[in-house]
Amino acid sequence: MIFSRGDIVISYEPFWITLKNKGISTYVLREKFNISSETLHRMKNNKAITTTKLDDFCYILNCEVEDIIKHIKEN
Repeated sequence: MIFSRGDIVISYEPFWITLKNKGISTYVLREKFNISSETLHRMKNNKAITTTKLDDFCYILNCEVEDIIKHIKEN
């Protein structure tokens, strides 16, 4: 069976807001927590990352998944 995805968008807007609110820079994520520049680049461009990486961010930022990602279904 083939499913049509339509226009589904994953947004990391909550991640950038959470980072700002917690006073954590992308430099700190890269240097202290070994988050790759590629992962941050993917997130800036709303591209997929692994659920393991989402879990890492929840741990690092002491937050919930919804503080990192949101799903938007466009009509």
